[in-house]
Amino acid sequence: MNTLLPLDMLPSGQWADVAEVTGEPSLVGRLAEMGVRAGCRLLMLQSGCPCMFQVGGCRLSLRGECCMQILVQPVPVAS
Repeated sequence: MNTLLPLDMLPSGQWADVAEVTGEPSLVGRLAEMGVRAGCRLLMLQSGCPCMFQVGGCRLSLRGECCMQILVQPVPVAS
């Protein structure tokens, strides 16, 4: 399944792989410095706006357009 969602639409407790980060180059660069870049895996801790998620060993919180510019692909839950 190749469903891409904006980050703020990912349900709490769901893992996802970042597919794309769009927007102003300065924002994309800043997010990359914090570990949010295409190919990374993150865990949604609190969905919505603001959303809180974990990437690597860091917890980050974003709101507004920043969340919509990060497209993620949910990781299927193993049964």
